[in-house]
Amino acid sequence: MNTETASHAIELVALTKSYGTAKAAVDAINLRIAQGSYCCLLGPSGCGKSTTLRMIAGHELATSGDILLDNRNITDLPAVQRGTAMMFQSFALFPHLSALDNVAFSLKMQGVGKTERHAKAMALLQRVELAHLADRTPAQLSGGQQQRVALARALMTQPKVLLLDEPLSALDPFLRTQMRSELKSWQQELGLTFIHVTHSQEEAMALADTIVVMNHGLIEQVANPWTIYNQPATEFVARFMGGHNILRQQDKLVSVRTDRCKLAAHANQIPAGAQSVAVVIRGIEYQGTHTLVGLQTPPEPQLSGDNATHVVRAMDYYAMTAEHDFQQGIWQTGQNAFLWWMPQDVHPLSPPPLS
Repeated sequence: MNTETASHAIELVALTKSYGTAKAAVDAINLRIAQGSYCCLLGPSGCGKSTTLRMIAGHELATSGDILLDNRNITDLPAVQRGTAMMFQSFALFPHLSALDNVAFSLKMQGVGKTERHAKAMALLQRVELAHLADRTPAQLSGGQQQRVALARALMTQPKVLLLDEPLSALDPFLRTQMRSELKSWQQELGLTFIHVTHSQEEAMALADTIVVMNHGLIEQVANPWTIYNQPATEFVARFMGGHNILRQQDKLVSVRTDRCKLAAHANQIPAGAQSVAVVIRGIEYQGTHTLVGLQTPPEPQLSGDNATHVVRAMDYYAMTAEHDFQQGIWQTGQNAFLWWMPQDVHPLSPPPLS
């Protein structure tokens, strides 16, 4: 989806949330999320992604700034008037109600008659393929089935934007992968805007049209998954996404994808034109299709201006080698080697955003 020309379902303008501390939890961020897209807010714990989602939902009041939904300012509106719906991490289903009554609950609170609300709830359960389990309580459903009920309940309010707060984190790895696929299918079928908070890089890469990487209440990068991974904007993005070695060249930081880096036992095995660094092998992990080799540069003494000797700290790197290398025992912990890469695989990094 071309987010430059698409209409925007959600726009955040200098959105800020402070809790009385010196550093804001969300620090004057600006963001546009295209209508009908799947957007993941990604980052470590405490980066501000869940706070941002709760402000969009109306469960947190913004300290300052604006939230627009289809050019309508919803910053100060109560949650029920915003045109959004939230799926929580715990699914937040009522344990004493059936799946049908959980889905129908919002209509019951609006005074809709039992026959009408049950008919609408059953139609949504059919959409998520759970009509045959309509009479079961949450305790009688699997984690994946509970998630489908939570989704159907959220859709009952006919939202323009569906907000998902780490909806897959409580599931086992196999089910998480299955439900990830279903979430993407539902989003495409419904044509709704999904805003999904996660700390999982893999989850964001698999689901999102747009990834928003956050750190310390700021946005470090907004881009599609390919760009985030291949062209990380900052050192933080490169390190958080993983799969990158960070290097300093001419006083500037650059990144090189781990799978573009190779190992050589001797300097004469390095191709002409390649860049390299001497390393010591610190760890070897077999990962099925490849072997991940952990590397470290040996600390080196360096003379300062007053001729005092300082130690330059060791740097950590990684290389991906063939499965065959692991089977043959080509690389061993403690072995000296050279990490090399080609100049065209070097990607420059920018300084972090200013608060």
